Amino acid sequence: MSIKFGVIVFPGSNCDDDAVYVLSKKLNQKVVKLWHKQSDLEDCTHLILPGGFSYGDYLRSGAIARFSPIMKSVIEHANKGGFVLGICNGFQILCEAHLLPGALLHNTNRKFICKNVFIKPANYSTIITQHLPKEKKAFKIPIAHGEGNYYTDEDTLKSLQDNEQIIFQYCDENGIVSKESNPNGSLLNIAGICNKQKNVFGMMPHPERAADEELRNTDGLFIFQSIIESSLAFSL
Repeated sequence: MSIKFGVIVFPGSNCDDDAVYVLSKKLNQKVVKLWHKQSDLEDCTHLILPGGFSYGDYLRSGAIARFSPIMKSVIEHANKGGFVLGICNGFQILCEAHLLPGALLHNTNRKFICKNVFIKPANYSTIITQHLPKEKKAFKIPIAHGEGNYYTDEDTLKSLQDNEQIIFQYCDENGIVSKESNPNGSLLNIAGICNKQKNVFGMMPHPERAADEELRNTDGLFIFQSIIESSLAFSL
């Protein structure tokens, strides 16, 4: 399998260059930017919806971006089993597009939060978590959001648990999931989820912002490396 990443750029995206830099310079992957008005995915096998403030977060975060022309192609790609990852605002867009269940509400403290947090895999059965080092108790990844409080109804929450669709939970540096380690009020400390088919993923923390030695944090690289290694192994 030949992997090619496409980073989708919406008006207001501000983490697209970070994602392109990490994938191309740190991980030597093929990567292109895809403008929101185009419909051609340029043969990309892996799509990333980056963080930012698409359309200024008017109405709701991700609500307008969901109707960008490229989203029809993203939905078709996802429905065919193609890999899609939404980070922060990208996660919000995927929920608005109903590619992922639930919604991201305002943080419980009603403030924008920008800081390093710790997350841990809820399971190791997905492309994004399969090759994460199990000896690591927690991964230090930054968050930067005002609407990261994951919410859904009770039946969907139970389904997420039963199908191992919760991929990351907020925790402390020792990997302990607790109320104190929950920065935004998310149900079950949820930091990331996937769809039932486990090819569409959303997470609020920014791994692309924790993937360079100069930032003194490379924990985010593990996440991108797991995606690449799992995808290559799947194609063998």
